[in-house]
Amino acid sequence: MLNFTVEKIRNVAVIAHGGAGKTSLVEAMLFDSGSIDRLGNVDGGTATTDFEPEEIERKISISSAIAFCDWKGYRINLIDTPGFINFLEDTRGCLRAVDGAVVIVSAISGVKAETQKIWQCASDFELPRIVFINKMDKEAANFSRAFGEIEKAFGIEALALQLPVGSGDSFRGIVNLINMKAYKFANGKEEEMDIPSEMAPEVEEYRKILVEKIAEADDILLEKYLEGGSLSGEEIVRGIKEGSLTKRFVPVICGTGIKNFGIYSLLETVILCLPSPVETAGISPIKGKNPKGGSVIERKPSEADPFSAYVFKTIADPYAGRLSIFRVYSGVLTADSSTLNATTGAKERIGQVFYIMGKKQIPAQKLGPGELGVVAKLKETFTGDTLSDESNPIVFEKVKFADPIISYAIEPKSKGDEDKVSMSLHRILEEDPTLRFHRDEETKEMLLSGMGQVHLEVTIERLKRKFGVEVLMKTPKVPYRETVKVSAKAHGKYKKQSGGRGQYGDCHIAIEPLPRGGGYEFVDKIVGGAIPRQYIPAVEKGVVETMHEGVIAGYPLVDLKVTLFDGSYHSVDSSEMAFKIAGSMALKKAVQDAKPILLEPIMKVEVITPDDTLGTVIGDLNSKRGRVQGVEPQAGGNQKITALVPMYEMLTYANQLHSLTSGRGLYSMEFSHYEELPSHLTHKIIAEREAQKKDKSE
Repeated sequence: MLNFTVEKIRNVAVIAHGGAGKTSLVEAMLFDSGSIDRLGNVDGGTATTDFEPEEIERKISISSAIAFCDWKGYRINLIDTPGFINFLEDTRGCLRAVDGAVVIVSAISGVKAETQKIWQCASDFELPRIVFINKMDKEAANFSRAFGEIEKAFGIEALALQLPVGSGDSFRGIVNLINMKAYKFANGKEEEMDIPSEMAPEVEEYRKILVEKIAEADDILLEKYLEGGSLSGEEIVRGIKEGSLTKRFVPVICGTGIKNFGIYSLLETVILCLPSPVETAGISPIKGKNPKGGSVIERKPSEADPFSAYVFKTIADPYAGRLSIFRVYSGVLTADSSTLNATTGAKERIGQVFYIMGKKQIPAQKLGPGELGVVAKLKETFTGDTLSDESNPIVFEKVKFADPIISYAIEPKSKGDEDKVSMSLHRILEEDPTLRFHRDEETKEMLLSGMGQVHLEVTIERLKRKFGVEVLMKTPKVPYRETVKVSAKAHGKYKKQSGGRGQYGDCHIAIEPLPRGGGYEFVDKIVGGAIPRQYIPAVEKGVVETMHEGVIAGYPLVDLKVTLFDGSYHSVDSSEMAFKIAGSMALKKAVQDAKPILLEPIMKVEVITPDDTLGTVIGDLNSKRGRVQGVEPQAGGNQKITALVPMYEMLTYANQLHSLTSGRGLYSMEFSHYEELPSHLTHKIIAEREAQKKDKSE
């Protein structure tokens, strides 16, 4: 038998915006349950789930971390997730592996844009949630205001299970609206006390709402309530659980993680209001596909079913190798066994299996349904892969991560380290599916793309710490394009005599602009053998190579029709090379006479901003040569701005938006089209490219 039956397991993500107090809350839960014997803290760098050097330095969660605690016979697996906007995709990936979530809302700042985004992520996975109003001990803490924002921002009925006794410095306890008892906080514990008399009207009001909400969901209970005005404690508890699991309302409790107030009640609420793997499967069955035929297969969270697990996170450890963190959905995984990666078809050897407590790994002989664990050194298994019984394969749907929104060029500090940079970055990419790394053939730069500047800075720091590779990060080059505005003709003649056989190629071409996005077209109108057939492809080759290299500023030439209509040749001296050069010469001359211009990439940008910064954000977009296409109201007092903005203006927008909205704004962007670059900027770029050429030649 396993240590805990499946019914006694709770897999819970703790989610919120950055700075809401997730890590401190998880630390308090671990301490109060006896999982750790010392209460760590974020400021001191001693928190169990913030252990990476980059997290300790910045005092924010950068990567999700797993821990567990045992409470009254239940195993609660906790995932402390990032809330900073750059790292929310890591949070999304972990939500795939849990059955419920604790959403933290600050009693001071209320619901933020990131909170709404994370709430939506949890909704995408259909997770039951409870809300913990945190920081009740802080000055200006306001339970009623935060409670009101929950319903308004999340669009769901909120049901208070507790009320705070006092706030700020006077916050000293809670009133439990389920059993109608009050508890004061003393020495990390909750001791029963009398309900303060001045709170009696408020308590009665909230208690009445609680009972009514429970009664409304059941005709029998409603009739009983209308007749007698009360429900039994057992009926209330059952109604709270049912309403939470079906997401008819979200239970709300309160406390403060950093002072360890209200944590006992939180643990009790997690067990009551969030589902076990069995309850989750009862609402939404565990389904996957047979990799051999694509038919849908169902699994039960039972030891008797074939083994299946989903890898939701990967850690690249330079010493232990690749660490694969997974959730078991069915069956049992034992140490020293083998399994099938059903996603790739590869067989994997399982050595030791472990539970996870922050950065510590605790050996386990086997892991069963609903459990979270880690295994090292799987050769061909990555985030999103499914491990399963070899004779009963199943593949679970992968989480689709968002595309990166910002790119920077990187180069090694030490020359000749390009290969080392590439190899090390690919190891980092194994643990972070939101990163992209490639070499731009056009600009010859190594480009690292991610979810924001801080995301990329952290990646660079990890690269140095884990693999000893140092790189410089700089703004990438914008992929401008060249084109022409009018038609033109030109003559290209290449003639070279240096003793013996010479070189001779002669061609006449006409060029004309194509519609934007028209690409390239080459037309052969040679008649009468003015140029022999075998040399015409050489002319086109010279044209194409020159278009790729660019004419006025070194950017690819696009949207161009080239017509070869005349020329001449020499029976002895003509060659493919000569006609290739002649074609190149002709194109360069023609472009200069065809009013050449530069095109810049335009991005379609969507910005979510609070109402109070809408004007500021629109003004900033206008100053970036952006064109606002529309503004739509969003839930929670936010607005969505849609705009078209040049890529150049958006290269560092993540930092600017953070500053403009005090961290409450979000944005995404994708390529839209190319447009003509204003002439004064064109002249500036051409001058810069000429200066670069001069520097290289010297």
